[in-house]
Amino acid sequence: MYAKRLARVLGRGWLAFAGVMVAGLPAGATPLISEVYYDAVGADNGHGFVEIAGVPGADLAGYRLLGVNGANGAPGPLVELVGAIGPSGLFLLADVDREGVSATPGADQYANFDFQNGPDSVQLLAGSVVVDALAWGVFGPGEFPAGEGAPAPDAPPGSSLARLFADRDSDDNAADFGILAVPTPGQATFAPIPEPGSGALLTLALGFLAGSRRRTDAAGVGGA
Repeated sequence: MYAKRLARVLGRGWLAFAGVMVAGLPAGATPLISEVYYDAVGADNGHGFVEIAGVPGADLAGYRLLGVNGANGAPGPLVELVGAIGPSGLFLLADVDREGVSATPGADQYANFDFQNGPDSVQLLAGSVVVDALAWGVFGPGEFPAGEGAPAPDAPPGSSLARLFADRDSDDNAADFGILAVPTPGQATFAPIPEPGSGALLTLALGFLAGSRRRTDAAGVGGA
């Protein structure tokens, strides 16, 4: 709102500049694991899902999801991601059973992976590089958490683990994730982008105009 008001006064050059300031930029271009549902009520096969948050339109070619066994650190299911993050900023991978049936409609990709109950971990890799990881449950001596920071709690059957904000990562699973009693595949809460106050925008506008004036004056001197 303030950007539009100032744009009418200061001209079209400011419109593009102010638009960027108000809209903001993504907190990070690297995709993040935003929600994991691994323990259904009853049989798990065909019910689980992993939701990934990122920049809308980002191609996930080359990214993979890997389960890591909490007991011995052995690699578990591995899924090569196919497709791009949707306009909502989310990508949904859903598990299928042996017959190819999934309990999660409308997913962006389906695969047979069925990550284990806790304590366990899942990692998001770009090639062979771990770009995000989530561990959950209580790991005993000699067991292998493969997440970030302290593990998140182990979600009860029928519940999922979800980031408090899908696009924010403190590198500590216990701080970033909480339990959702009702899983929300394809839905997430993103951190709000505060709108700058009118005073802050006016200061930026004046700085922008001063810089433009200096460049114009310099061009005039050079041209003489």
